[in-house]
Amino acid sequence: MSSELSNKMRAYMAEIYRLIDRQPDGKDFVTSSQLAELLFVSPPAVNRMVNRLSDLGLLVHQPYQGITITDAGRLEALMLIRSQRIAEVFLTQVMGINWLGVHDEALRLSDGLSETIVQRMYEMTGEPESCPHGEPIPDADGNLPAIADVALANVPAGNTVRIRRLITREFDRLQYIEALGLAPGQVCEVIHVAPFDGPMQLKLGREFRIIGSNLARLIRVEAPS
Repeated sequence: MSSELSNKMRAYMAEIYRLIDRQPDGKDFVTSSQLAELLFVSPPAVNRMVNRLSDLGLLVHQPYQGITITDAGRLEALMLIRSQRIAEVFLTQVMGINWLGVHDEALRLSDGLSETIVQRMYEMTGEPESCPHGEPIPDADGNLPAIADVALANVPAGNTVRIRRLITREFDRLQYIEALGLAPGQVCEVIHVAPFDGPMQLKLGREFRIIGSNLARLIRVEAPS
């Protein structure tokens, strides 16, 4: 199957997988308009590509529901995502590129990488388990470890949690999250959650932070026990 896919087709699969992964409430479908906005292409262009990928058995497009990914499509997506996330680690660790803007560089770099080079980059960076944003790295067979995390916005007051991953790649948002001290690995205590999607008060060590619910939905934390 892989030999039939262009880099552009693989990129579509990876972005569809990422969109589904970030959907609220575990929804398995995304819309053509979501894809068009994310990829900066027209809706007709999205529909043409979705039809091609559906013919290959990688996607399913259901009227009034949207687009979802098949098991075969998920595997293709995860193999590309593996290359991209390893490239992110390599660019930050070996080349010293700031993690805030490394995602776009990794997307461009990973297009031309063979599996041999990806594996060597993986070994040179100490066989990392996650990218700089905390996202898990699939193994060489495209298997992804189970992720037991929740949005910080859904954590009730009184819980102490560890930040696992960030599901945004927007530079300004990442920069703000870093400035707040809420990067992956940070432990924080939820002190108060205002009702009706109001702000959250967090405690990091001896310091306090207040963040809005929109930002808190982009921060995934280990599920409270």
